Amino acid sequence: MTADSGDGGAGWDIEPGDETVALVEALGRQLRMWREAAGLRAAEFGARVGYGENQVYKLESGRRIPRPEFLVKADEVLGAGGKIAAMSEDVAQAQYPKKVRELAKLEARAVELALYSNHNMHGLLQTEEFARALLSTRRPAYDPDELERMVAARVGRRSVFDRSPAPELSFVQEEVTLRRPTGGTMVLRRQLERLLELGQMRNVEIQVMPTSRGDHPGTGGLIEVLKFGDGSAVGRSDGEFGGRPVSEPRQLRILELRYGIIRAEALTAGESLAFIEHLLGET
Repeated sequence: MTADSGDGGAGWDIEPGDETVALVEALGRQLRMWREAAGLRAAEFGARVGYGENQVYKLESGRRIPRPEFLVKADEVLGAGGKIAAMSEDVAQAQYPKKVRELAKLEARAVELALYSNHNMHGLLQTEEFARALLSTRRPAYDPDELERMVAARVGRRSVFDRSPAPELSFVQEEVTLRRPTGGTMVLRRQLERLLELGQMRNVEIQVMPTSRGDHPGTGGLIEVLKFGDGSAVGRSDGEFGGRPVSEPRQLRILELRYGIIRAEALTAGESLAFIEHLLGET
């Protein structure tokens, strides 16, 4: 995924072998048909939407995934009456990197999510600015276009909090993840405020694991268990099964056992919110 210099970032290069190729190509053909029907050359259309002619051709040929805001602007310029803007729903998932897309699909289906993070703030809890600051620490660094795509993907996954019926979400965060000033003090403050906001939701429980708890089974790393309406489940852990997703009952039982002990050792939800408020006051 690379940016084309001077093209303004109208979208992202589609990854080789991506199953959304057919969808993106179909969207490109629709864009070209609307542009030609409007009597605009690619360069004229590009100038009106603020992108380069080369970028327009890439979008129309299905080699780039259009950003939702590009589709909204194109709709206005071409007088499509909302028909092009509506395509943003189709590309909502296609814009995510493939590995994130699969995770987002699982999260969208889950009726219960149990999530333990010991190194960083869990992605579902992150504010946009915190996510950008955290992803910017990666080495080798993401190029600007790729970074924005990763941020957009992470922010898009937060729709899990808006679902109806609402899933049950349980988070346990190590204390250190709440203290590390990723992005600076103000970014951290707004992140802590976001945690307090989410912690007030009836279907969300956020617990803090104090650093003083030296004896708990979360030292192996992240643990995630997602349960679905049909009774199936999937889980993964950095410290078990090579970090790959697992769904066999025996393997899930191990992860659920560890998560249960971690929750028991952590502060209660009420104690955790009070602790986060205290940290906010210190920041």
